[in-house]
Amino acid sequence: MSEKRLNETLSAETEKQVVRPVLMAEFDFDTNVERAWTGVGELVWDGKIFYGTGNLGKVSKIEETTEMKATGASFQLSAIPADLIEDILSAPIQGHSAKMWFAVMDEDFLGIIDEPHLIHDGRLDTSELIDSGDTATITLNSETRFRDLERPKTRRYTDAEQQKRYPGDKGLEYVPAMQDKEITLGAPKE
Repeated sequence: MSEKRLNETLSAETEKQVVRPVLMAEFDFDTNVERAWTGVGELVWDGKIFYGTGNLGKVSKIEETTEMKATGASFQLSAIPADLIEDILSAPIQGHSAKMWFAVMDEDFLGIIDEPHLIHDGRLDTSELIDSGDTATITLNSETRFRDLERPKTRRYTDAEQQKRYPGDKGLEYVPAMQDKEITLGAPKE
């Protein structure tokens, strides 16, 4: 399990009298990647542009446990443009990346101090659209990779499965012929 503590710089910033915290999120929608942050306007970090949601975005509580259990997060955006809604709802998002970072803004609100701290690294699971006519709200649900431990594995030791994963591999080609084969080990006693 990785260490989840803030680095020294961010930790010192959170202890100051005035703190300017922000959240930054990145969602992989198969055909494109969307980035948002909890401020207004554009924020550039690591060569990527994050678009401000202001008070139009919400994030569920990010749960951290010492147990080996799956936790999730929900991200909600309101007043979304119609073209973005279509992109999100038409894209096969399940299993694609969803990340969220904690950062602290500098005194001038022009940039972030030090490296943001990754607080959620999961996979998108479902999306839900609530359209009230005037505005639309979309909720994206994400789950951590621990959820994979709870899913049954459905792989088979067959040539067809092997060809899906490794085209051209002949390692399991003769498995069906060996299924009912009787094999005698050693010499028969007389």
